[in-house]
Amino acid sequence: MKYIQNDNAINCLKAAACFFIATIITMWFIMASPLYISRSQMMLSGIIAGGKWLLQIIAAFIFLENKNWLFIKHIAATCLIGSVILLPYCISSAIQFNSSNEFFIGSLLTAVLVMITSYYKNIKKSGVSINWWIGWLGCLAVAITLQLTVVFHVIK
Repeated sequence: MKYIQNDNAINCLKAAACFFIATIITMWFIMASPLYISRSQMMLSGIIAGGKWLLQIIAAFIFLENKNWLFIKHIAATCLIGSVILLPYCISSAIQFNSSNEFFIGSLLTAVLVMITSYYKNIKKSGVSINWWIGWLGCLAVAITLQLTVVFHVIK
């Protein structure tokens, strides 16, 4: 029992570190983008982006019992991987090399595609059902739809 508690503590710390770093990078990415018109638009975008992860964490606590911290650690790694992919845009924008809309959108699409693959691999490592990946894809689809409708008003 003590071993499980130690593993859970380690997994909790690793997950918290990954999510914290990913949040900082994602905030930088949002703030660097020329597509956002207002602070409220930036905040809403960040809330939507983080919401899909929060839903998965809450679901893990409700449904996964003994595997919840292992699962959360693995999805936190997926979140961090996606955010790290955004770094070239953040750095390029900060040094005023390239902050084009195309670079922003390309970075975002690349991050999403890599996270889809990484999430799948990480749920396999966690030993949970493929339904978690399908559920996350559903959350991702809702998040993208919200970004395009509520944040950017591309779809009306």
